[in-house]
Amino acid sequence: QVQLAESGGGSVQAGGSLRLSCTASRYPYRRDCMGWFRQAPGNEREGVAVIGSDGSTSYADSVKGRFTISSDNSRNILYLQMNSLKPEDTAKYYCARGITYGGRCRRELRDFAYWGQGTQVTVSS
Repeated sequence: QVQLAESGGGSVQAGGSLRLSCTASRYPYRRDCMGWFRQAPGNEREGVAVIGSDGSTSYADSVKGRFTISSDNSRNILYLQMNSLKPEDTAKYYCARGITYGGRCRRELRDFAYWGQGTQVTVSS
């Protein structure tokens, strides 16, 4: 079992920045993936960014060049730096931990078994 707790959400104007944090209750194993997902009202939950224990990352096309996922494994903390925010980034953001598939981390919900409660990000125009 892993408990995950997100923080850092809030309201910001378009073009602004936020940094989300996620604290986990245990260190990641070698096959573990960590990720950020988001869900806007009326939409399905989607993968934003994932990172493997080797530091490899994968981003959704909509956030490439604006968002950066990173982790501090010594402190069990996952980050999502979000720059140049747009109103369409408004959503509830979830931290998740899962496992690799074929040796890599994917932005697939079914690969992630543990989820935080989420933190709201609201971007106004």
